[in-house]
Amino acid sequence: MKLVTLNDQRLGRVEDDRIIPFDFPGGMLGLIQAGEAGLAQAQEAMGEPLSFAIEKLAAPLTSPSKIMAIGRNYTEHAQESKSAIPERPLLFAKFPTTIIGPGAEVTWNPALSDKIDFEAELAVIIGKTARRVAEAEALDYVFGYTCANDVTARDLQKGDGQWVRGKSLDTFCPLGPWLVTANEVPDPQDLPIRCLVNGQTMQDSHTGKMIFSVAYLISYLSQAFTLLPGDILLTGTPDGVGAYREPPVFLKHGDVMAVEIDGVGRLVNRCRTE
Repeated sequence: MKLVTLNDQRLGRVEDDRIIPFDFPGGMLGLIQAGEAGLAQAQEAMGEPLSFAIEKLAAPLTSPSKIMAIGRNYTEHAQESKSAIPERPLLFAKFPTTIIGPGAEVTWNPALSDKIDFEAELAVIIGKTARRVAEAEALDYVFGYTCANDVTARDLQKGDGQWVRGKSLDTFCPLGPWLVTANEVPDPQDLPIRCLVNGQTMQDSHTGKMIFSVAYLISYLSQAFTLLPGDILLTGTPDGVGAYREPPVFLKHGDVMAVEIDGVGRLVNRCRTE
């Protein structure tokens, strides 16, 4: 099932070229927290159908307690950045104010940063409280998946000596266009993933190339802190980002980014300087 949040904050179930809208207390986060009962209500919703249009969609989820992200989780990406292959997951965080939806603009002040980069990522949405879970059971805690773009200010990332500011400028976490429920993605390590900028393929990889799998990451993180329903986990980006190309390719005003993950969706956002 594909679930969306509409601009009027109703939820919707996507069926072919239609959206079946419905109300749910607490929006998408409330539905996730409701577990199987929430999914059942979404499946049974019979609202007046709407024609599908990206312009009708907001970010599928906007109020997680945490956005966790993993750096250098693809061998080729670590190699292109001339970094050591991590022996354990490299964790950082993004603020919820980074979240925007499909079709929304990624914006930045060029006086603050002029080295803005794209990062296609598979995002995992936690479905129930997870604390010290075993890797073998970790995928049972997943509500669903969506496309993410871990937009990054490389000059701030490098200059600060840590990653929070460079990763957390407003609008720097596009998500969408929908959440695909976990039952429709039987193996999150079997998904082709791409990023295109202005129609040119910049990243072209496969989630099977992750160093640390989705299940491992959920288990690993849950040993340290409690994962809550609606928490978002960005699982790392493959090689091909702009910063490590020769010459480097950074985003500019008017550029259009598209993150594509087979079986999950296609997320498109335009860039705007302000």
